Amino acid sequence: MRPPLGSHVRVSSGLARSGLAYADIVGAEAVQVFVSNPRGWATSDGDPSQDAAFRSGCASRGIRAFVHTPYLVNLGSPSAQTVARSGVAIRHAVARARQIGAEGVVVHTGSAVTGSLEFGLRQVRDHLMPILDSLGPDDPLILLEPTAGAGQALCSTVDEVGPYLDALDRHAHVAICLDTCHAFAAGHDLSTSGGMKATLDRLVAVAGPGRLKLVHANDSKDPLGSRRDRHERIGAGLIGSDAFAVLVRHPAVSGVPIVLETPGEALDHAREIDLLRSLTPD
Repeated sequence: MRPPLGSHVRVSSGLARSGLAYADIVGAEAVQVFVSNPRGWATSDGDPSQDAAFRSGCASRGIRAFVHTPYLVNLGSPSAQTVARSGVAIRHAVARARQIGAEGVVVHTGSAVTGSLEFGLRQVRDHLMPILDSLGPDDPLILLEPTAGAGQALCSTVDEVGPYLDALDRHAHVAICLDTCHAFAAGHDLSTSGGMKATLDRLVAVAGPGRLKLVHANDSKDPLGSRRDRHERIGAGLIGSDAFAVLVRHPAVSGVPIVLETPGEALDHAREIDLLRSLTPD
């Protein structure tokens, strides 16, 4: 099954007002949104009319929606205040995802910063398991996004996905969001022949079949293993478009939404989506 293609969309003027307009311009079949300030802790109740319009607009267009939590979220932090605020932010994102009909909430796997990895993972378990256990069968999934590997990253390589899932008892409401730029920065050479396939094959082996539920398709401005999270347009970075041709055809990505988080405006994203679509089998 061909993966639905789309983009992170801007919603500064309202989820429906600007989000759906952006989705229409880029020809999105999947979208990702922020439901609060991506670089702060303040939460928002949203606008019920915009929520309803966004939900119905996505349904009528066949668009699959996802929510991304703020970048500050870090359940592995040695700061008790950061951990507490992170829990609030995740719960808020889940509640807003329910309201707008989103099927998943993306959460960065975090960093122990100055602490030990073991302590960081225990902290993730202590604070994320209650959220997971509160979710019902119709609630959004928590989508763990491995990071680029800077600092005391709790999960950046594909092999590190296994211990992270184990810390959460491989909960039924946990899935994976793979970011291609992060994977490259963490040391997975997606740019070489066979690199993307090997990485996806390994992810399936480590996480289990069907655990991958979202892909962030981003090229990289920085070289392999840089641990730097700087996204580039598809084919304009150091990963290269050939790798994305493998990505969209891999069995693990069959039916799994792929969204862009690349630089540029709507027309740039429309061209990138067209490129990915041209690489995708019918």
